[in-house]
Amino acid sequence: MKTKIKICGLFRREDIAAVNRIRPDFIGFVFWEKSRRFVTLKQAADFRKELDPGIQAVGVFVDAPCEKIITLLEEGIIDIAQLHGEETEEDIRYIQAVTHKPVIKAVKVRSRDDVEAWLDSGADWLLFDSGMGSGTPFDWRLLAGVEREYFLAGGLTPEKMRELPEFLHPYGVDVSSGVETDGYKDPLKIQLMKGEEIQGEKQGEKQGEKQGEKQEEKQGEKQEEKQGEMQEEIQEEKQEEKQQMKQEEITGRKL
Repeated sequence: MKTKIKICGLFRREDIAAVNRIRPDFIGFVFWEKSRRFVTLKQAADFRKELDPGIQAVGVFVDAPCEKIITLLEEGIIDIAQLHGEETEEDIRYIQAVTHKPVIKAVKVRSRDDVEAWLDSGADWLLFDSGMGSGTPFDWRLLAGVEREYFLAGGLTPEKMRELPEFLHPYGVDVSSGVETDGYKDPLKIQLMKGEEIQGEKQGEKQGEKQGEKQEEKQGEKQEEKQGEMQEEIQEEKQEEKQQMKQEEITGRKL
C-alpha cells in the first residue's frame, strides 16, 4: 500500500489550486489562532468549495470546544478532525459518536512512553510529531514495532522521505513547512512529495508499453516468417507438380 500524503497548513487560494493539480490524499486547514497558517471558518468554507472533492480536508484544532469541531464536520467543511492539544479519549469518542467521522490524535513524541500511552486510543489514526508545527524530526526509532496505522510528521521534506528507515511503515506522512519556500506552499516541492510515485507509475507504464510493443513486433515478425515459409513451400510444391507434369508429357510422347 502506498503511503498517503497530507499537505497541511493551506491558507491561500493558490494553495488550493496547487493541490487540485497535484492531488495529495489529504490537506489540512489550521484552526488554531496562534498559527501563522490560521484560517477562519469562512475562509475554510470558501476553500472547501474550490477543493477537488477527491481530496479529503482535515481540520487541525488545539483544545477547541468539541461543539465547534462537530459543527465543521457536520457542515462538510472538513472530513476529518485532527486534535493537537490536551484532548482526552472521551473527547475523541464523543466527536466520533456524534458525527460518525474520523478523528486523528496528534502525539508529541519525546520518549517511547509517549508512543505507548496512546497505542490503544480509539482515534482512527495517531499522528506522531515532535511538537505542534515545530518543523523538526524526532527520534524515529521510538516508533519501531508500532503496528497500528499512523501518520508521521515533524520536519519531513521530499529529501527526507527517501531516508525513512525500513522499520517505519506509516499509513501517511504529514508535511507543512517541508513543502514551503519563504513561508508559502511551493507547488514544486509538493510535486516532489509525490514525484517518485508519479515517475514510478509513468516509468512502469512506459516499460509496459515498450514491452507490449516489443512483443507485438516479435509476434508480427514470427507471423511474417511463418507466412513466408508457407508461401515458399507452396511455390516449391507447385514447381514440383509442374516438373512432374512435364515429365509425364514427355514420357507419353515417347510411348
